Amino acid sequence: MARYELTKKLETGNAIIDGEHRELFAAVNKLLDACSKGEGRTSMDETIKFLNNYVDQHFSHEEQLQRKSGYPDFASHKAFHEQYKKTLKEITARISSEGPTIVELGKLNGHISVLVSHISMVDKKLGAFLNQEKA
Repeated sequence: MARYELTKKLETGNAIIDGEHRELFAAVNKLLDACSKGEGRTSMDETIKFLNNYVDQHFSHEEQLQRKSGYPDFASHKAFHEQYKKTLKEITARISSEGPTIVELGKLNGHISVLVSHISMVDKKLGAFLNQEKA
């Protein structure tokens, strides 16, 4: 199973955002580990709940930073966040109800890949903007 980590290539340069991205990847890795080990549904459900809550919290923090700084791409960034959260909840709900099937784990991995791509392109632009604001 793939392991996710915040590499230098994915760092935004913003300590808050980068720290939360590390926590998100740790939560994803914990869920994938639980699924691959066939751990009990209770363990998976706790991790799923944490992951969804943490995504909500992280996106809210990013959006606060964007509003506060006057980030020009706020609307599209927020729209991505809303759709991402919706799809994540759908995938994790199916894992919770049906168990970690190959299909659902594939969807989860694909969805995490979307997040990695978002971080590498969109969040890095946000980080550069926020760092420019400090200068």
